[in-house]
Amino acid sequence: CKKKAASVQHFNLDVLALPIFKQEESNLPPESENKILPFQYVLCAATSPAVKLHDETLTYLNQGQSYEIRMLDNRKMGELPEIDGKMVKSIIRVVFHDRRLQYTEHQQLEGWRWNRPGDRILDLDIPMSVGVVDPRANPTQLNTVEFLWDPSKRTSVFIQVHCISTEFTMRKHGGEKGVPFRIQIDTFKENEAGEYTEHLHSASCQFKVFKPKGADRKQKTDREKMEKRAPQEKEKYQSSYETTILTECSPWPEVTYVNNSPSPSFNSSHNSLFCPFSLPPNKQNLLPTATPQEAQQWLHRNRFSPFCRLFSNFSGADLLKLTREDVIQICGPADGIRLFNALKGRVVRPRLTIYVCQESQQQTREQHQKHENGDGSVYHAIYLDELTAVELTEKLAQLFSISPRQISQIFKQGPTGIHVLVSDEMIQNFQDETCFVLDTMKAETNDGYHIILK
Repeated sequence: CKKKAASVQHFNLDVLALPIFKQEESNLPPESENKILPFQYVLCAATSPAVKLHDETLTYLNQGQSYEIRMLDNRKMGELPEIDGKMVKSIIRVVFHDRRLQYTEHQQLEGWRWNRPGDRILDLDIPMSVGVVDPRANPTQLNTVEFLWDPSKRTSVFIQVHCISTEFTMRKHGGEKGVPFRIQIDTFKENEAGEYTEHLHSASCQFKVFKPKGADRKQKTDREKMEKRAPQEKEKYQSSYETTILTECSPWPEVTYVNNSPSPSFNSSHNSLFCPFSLPPNKQNLLPTATPQEAQQWLHRNRFSPFCRLFSNFSGADLLKLTREDVIQICGPADGIRLFNALKGRVVRPRLTIYVCQESQQQTREQHQKHENGDGSVYHAIYLDELTAVELTEKLAQLFSISPRQISQIFKQGPTGIHVLVSDEMIQNFQDETCFVLDTMKAETNDGYHIILK
């Protein structure tokens, strides 16, 4: 391909500094930019012409449209002979590009799941794909698909992305730009135990998703803007290429989210806290991934036992797809409306979200992460619905696994470092999303902890 050399795409240094895509110098030496990688992945979608020369490329996709990714064997003669005649496994993920959304990825994806029951963020278009063996999509991982393929044979996988970039944008004033995503592909070979766990290669690219035909309009707009620029200005921007070559990156870390893990103890020695983000607990909601047995249990718990036999073979997704008219016809007006409301229950958006981090944790991480951009601390999300000081006290106590009675006072650090007692009115004047560093001290009279929000 004549354009191949010209279309080699490099990561912006800012992107490399992100914790998820970070690549240490020891992992990627300078000469790695010119080395031939064992595999190459080509997304058949045009890059935007409105990207500056040394920035990472940006590609626009239409929601739900099938796009081809060509899986190319790029090995030299004799390289990786152990995979000759064997299958390799590739995992494709759609993930967030922005640091802020990376830290809350689990929360964001769970919120999307509740708003779009039964839908997936990423799907494979199996009928159009070529050379794909044993394709799988884990129902609990909406943004991930995996499959086996033979590098010696032609392989093209077609993907569909069903979310759009503006679904994850904070809507405060209207007209916000959509957030960028990443497509990342990780490829593994088989080990002696027959498991595909030995990493071979990873690559990714940046993209945005628009409503159907929106990507075409955006591409046209960018092209028209570039045509109006002076020749000297045009030289500062990349050319648009018909395809997007995914660029080498670090393998995706395996992260396990455990919502029911006990919280660390809280004491005056400022323990560092590390726990995954999670949505406010709502055990009454039925998940689309629920099996028929789990759906039966949900019906029992929510006092719909008389209808368990009728829905004995229904999974969570089956029940959630029922319309209001369907449920009323099956269960009658009174129970039908009650069941429909229970099925369509959503995680209620909190009126206020506060992100908190302990002071010692922030100081420790700053010492070890001075080379990274941004804070780098791990924050914990606290969701408030009533916007009262009592509610904030209860949520902080829950986070630290202590009794609310052990927290005697909560202060906010004000001008010149003064401590202002947190009241209901103060909480109601916080922004929709607020971040604090917590400082705690044991009261001299042993009447509990004093918490200072800095």
